[in-house]
Amino acid sequence: MEIIFITIPITILFIATGVALFFWASKGGQFDDLDSPAHRILFDDDIAPNDHADKKQPAPENKEDKPVTNKQP
Repeated sequence: MEIIFITIPITILFIATGVALFFWASKGGQFDDLDSPAHRILFDDDIAPNDHADKKQPAPENKEDKPVTNKQP
């Protein structure tokens, strides 16, 4: 029965902390706009596939590292 004198104040402290954190987040604008972040991903610009083709590939160091091509010598 004596444990209840410890658990009730600890529980009240946890509840008060949770309520204070909720009001702090609410005052900071955390819950202002819940829909825009979900829709923002649909309107992001993607990188075009040809953008990576302009970058140079590293040169092969020896003959074994040469890329295989379909061209005949």
